[in-house]
Amino acid sequence: MVATLIVMRHGKSAYPDNVEDHARPLAPRGEREAALAGDWLRATQPRIDAVRCSTAERTRQTLAATGITAPVEYTDDIYEANPHTLIELISLTDDTVSTLLVVGHVPGIPWTAWELAANRESDQATELSRKFPTSALAVLEFDRPWAQLGPGTGELTTFHVPR
Repeated sequence: MVATLIVMRHGKSAYPDNVEDHARPLAPRGEREAALAGDWLRATQPRIDAVRCSTAERTRQTLAATGITAPVEYTDDIYEANPHTLIELISLTDDTVSTLLVVGHVPGIPWTAWELAANRESDQATELSRKFPTSALAVLEFDRPWAQLGPGTGELTTFHVPR
């Protein structure tokens, strides 16, 4: 069994006056780049079977802009989550799911990709560790069930920044 995990940072957000962080929407650039991310996902990755998405407005809008139509679970657990929390959440994924997309925030999303990757010396890992821009995606593959994910158990195959 190969399990594919795709982690995505939300698109570029706007900063309207008097709007709390959780309610901030995407900026036009964020919508455009999230749509490019969706095009890239459909063209290069396996079909996404399930999505876990933060409840923040900008992550919801990012997911909508990608055009990904897999079943979605929105959860507050992703907002401000650390890698331990995100790995625990991912490990609860049903084994009928081959490809999972998680849409969230920094620093949790890039730190989780880094933590799960066994190949931290690779070019992709080096690039990911330098900067994880808005709408960026990291793809990791695992040779084990979701429940057995842990630090260093995945192969970071791709780091992509849609522009």
